[in-house]
Amino acid sequence: MMNSKLPLRVLGKVVWFLFGLIEMGTRFLFKWIYRSKGAAMPPIKNLVLLESATSIAKKIRTRKLTSVEVMKAFVARIEAVNPTLNCVVSDRFEDAMKEAAAADELIRAATMDEETLAKEKPFLGVPFTTKDCIAVKGMMQSSGLYKRRHVIAEEDADTIGLLRKAGAIPIGLTNISELCMWWESNNTVHGRTRNPYDSNHIVGGSSGGEGCAQAASASAFGIGSDIGGSIRMPAFFNGVFGHKPSKFVVSNKGQYPRPVTKEQDSFLGIGPLCRRADDLLPLLRIIAGTNEKLLRLDEPVDIKKIRFFYQDSDTGSLLVSPVSKEIRVLFEKIALHLDKAHKIKAERIQEKKFRKSFQMWLYNMKTPSMMFQQQLANLRGSINIPWEFLKWCVGYSEHTFIALTTALAEKIGPGYGSSVYEKFVEERDVFRREMMELLGDDGVLLYPTHPTAAPHHNEPLFKPFNFSYTGIVNVLTLPATHVPMGLDSQGLPIGIQVIANDKCDRLSIAVARELEKAFGGWTPPPIDA
Repeated sequence: MMNSKLPLRVLGKVVWFLFGLIEMGTRFLFKWIYRSKGAAMPPIKNLVLLESATSIAKKIRTRKLTSVEVMKAFVARIEAVNPTLNCVVSDRFEDAMKEAAAADELIRAATMDEETLAKEKPFLGVPFTTKDCIAVKGMMQSSGLYKRRHVIAEEDADTIGLLRKAGAIPIGLTNISELCMWWESNNTVHGRTRNPYDSNHIVGGSSGGEGCAQAASASAFGIGSDIGGSIRMPAFFNGVFGHKPSKFVVSNKGQYPRPVTKEQDSFLGIGPLCRRADDLLPLLRIIAGTNEKLLRLDEPVDIKKIRFFYQDSDTGSLLVSPVSKEIRVLFEKIALHLDKAHKIKAERIQEKKFRKSFQMWLYNMKTPSMMFQQQLANLRGSINIPWEFLKWCVGYSEHTFIALTTALAEKIGPGYGSSVYEKFVEERDVFRREMMELLGDDGVLLYPTHPTAAPHHNEPLFKPFNFSYTGIVNVLTLPATHVPMGLDSQGLPIGIQVIANDKCDRLSIAVARELEKAFGGWTPPPIDA
């Protein structure tokens, strides 16, 4: 009797072959379309832009710099790079300058000594940006949706409030994808954001404008949100650090769209993006609020006592690009460094459950009540998907093509509670238990953040499931830190993510700091000659 699995294997090979042909063809096409090199960045004129946020804060506290000086430097930088990049889509420069002057006055008044300032207002006078879906009182909160272009936030998101309390000053909002549901930052409200390493390439999404702003030194640090890789992919494509925290540690209140279910809330994480690894821990400590004790962030981490595992691919998902050779080589370099520097033998694993990453993410994101087509109508009824596609074809739709495609795919695919849904929820639960057992309270997994460096604009439409390398971590509800590891042969950033067990964020961040010391971390974008 013929093996019943044989036809499926043949079909799988046919799908794999066809996807490979499509990817090869589109890669060639987009290289031809974007055959001219993209714009380079203007040179950095003020070296304070290169410093970590913690270093800037210390210099402000100790009167080596004023907050007003720092604010002027970052405002000037935004004005210099934004015409090319379109990363900052709304600003509050005037109010921020007044708040910077007030911070300087507080320091001059000496009502709090330096030690007290460092403890109670560790980021006093430091400017930062956040994505246009996290509420900043008095600023727009469009979330990239045309129907929300006039929405003004009435109060700060919890994370923004905590950062203000710590003395940090919001200066602007950065671009995102429509309703944060795609991995290129482009929408009908603000347009498209371009990569500072080559403006022909994407910045990722949905926190793409934020990753871009950090790489271009347009703010001291940034805050993003991540439900499928929306912090880590932009950090990867733009060569900076980004951390998705453990579930329920950082409040998601003030993020829009809001999670529909508690399970979706467990997938979503608001976290920092920054150029220097030293900023990750202090920023996480602030935005975690009273929950920071759950993370034991003050406990010292000895790299030599961490168990390291690594896997350089998902072992062959059918509709996901293969991991580039230059990214796979990074794992060999890291393993060699750990061995030589710390006598650590990193263990290579080949967990085949990663093959179903995008399926597990897609079905675990299903909800019993809310459909994406309702969210595209700003929760006032639903959009008419066929009609919007017709409008898009003639340039009259308020929505992006990928948003409409997402709504259509959700509508026609198996829904919440279906047998397919139940199957992938069960598989996710099994995988989560296995990963938690593997990592314990002293292990980390090094894993690709993305299979390729930043593709050209619109190219993700032909490889939509490449986000699965980050998305799987969200549905496993584990913390992860993206670590930049230099540039590839095309001059584009590459790196890896470090995954830890729940509430073990301090381990992935400690590894990020170690790898930054060993390999250099953030590399500034090329500048105009």
